[in-house]
Amino acid sequence: MKFVDEARIKVHAGNGGRGAVSFRREKFIPFGGPDGGDGGNGGSVYLRAATGINTLADFRVERTFKAKSGEPGSGNDCTGRGGDDLYIPVPVGTVITDADTGEQLGDLLREGETLLVAKGGKGGWGNTRFKSSTNRAPRQYGPGLPGEKRTLLLELKVIADVGLLGLPNAGKSTLISAVSAARPKIADYPFTTLHPNLGVVSVGEHRSFVMADIPGLIEGAAEGAGLGIRFLKHLQRTRVLLHLVDIAPPDPEADPVKDARAIVGELKKFSKELAAKPRWLVLNKIDLLPPEEADKRCADIVRRLRWKGPVYKISGATGKGTRELMQAVMRALEEIDAAARQAEQEAEAARTQSV
Repeated sequence: MKFVDEARIKVHAGNGGRGAVSFRREKFIPFGGPDGGDGGNGGSVYLRAATGINTLADFRVERTFKAKSGEPGSGNDCTGRGGDDLYIPVPVGTVITDADTGEQLGDLLREGETLLVAKGGKGGWGNTRFKSSTNRAPRQYGPGLPGEKRTLLLELKVIADVGLLGLPNAGKSTLISAVSAARPKIADYPFTTLHPNLGVVSVGEHRSFVMADIPGLIEGAAEGAGLGIRFLKHLQRTRVLLHLVDIAPPDPEADPVKDARAIVGELKKFSKELAAKPRWLVLNKIDLLPPEEADKRCADIVRRLRWKGPVYKISGATGKGTRELMQAVMRALEEIDAAARQAEQEAEAARTQSV
């Protein structure tokens, strides 16, 4: 199935029902008076995050969603039936924006989380509501208010703990297939990966994280070249980036250091926040060179990049070094979680003291 990460839809909440104009007419009750009931409220439209949906492809077929309107009121002070609310399932990680104003309405991050995007119209008053000492036989009624209409932009940002970054054919798909059950397409030509792939990496009992394989970047991506810039937004939720560098590129004139710097440049152009995330250097395909030459080339790359962060040498094809890398990533994620919990506890304690 084609991966679709953006969609444009229209939502229309239900209109409120019309109020009734009615008078009580029963035998032996000559002054029955007005008894028109109110109209029912229109149904509202909600978006609900649901698991099992991985793309926004369904919204390429059905683009207009309308909730049911409220029914009119009737005599004997009977209120019309309200319209049922409409719940639209979307993938977890969907960002909702008003297309007309540009306002971000919500970000559905957890399964079952809902967002009201169009409120139903209120039902109109029946003529009973207009009764007074000076207006004993009112014939006024409320027509019911219209439901809200909106055009929405839906944007899916996959939720992953770790993101893989690098040129096409840097070995991202090979790595994710080696350490998880994900089976992305792998070939020896650029742009094999055409959409993000997610894999769950298990490093022990009750210890796992989600890794995202993002289509490769090339120089000039920020200006529209290649595929990766469109999918960089999927890395915005990650907590650690693994920058894969092919130490033995098939093109003998290729310079891994120059290519790595180009990737960092495109990352900064896209988002300063994304570029500031923890990023590890992963030197891949060490199996393609003799051990001594591989070590020498890795040391040269680290020196020329003036790299100060974590460095790992691996082979995604043979699995060498991948276990140590995944264990280190798991420890880093646990430390990030612990720091976040501590910060939250300190903030809660500060709020309690201020009260």
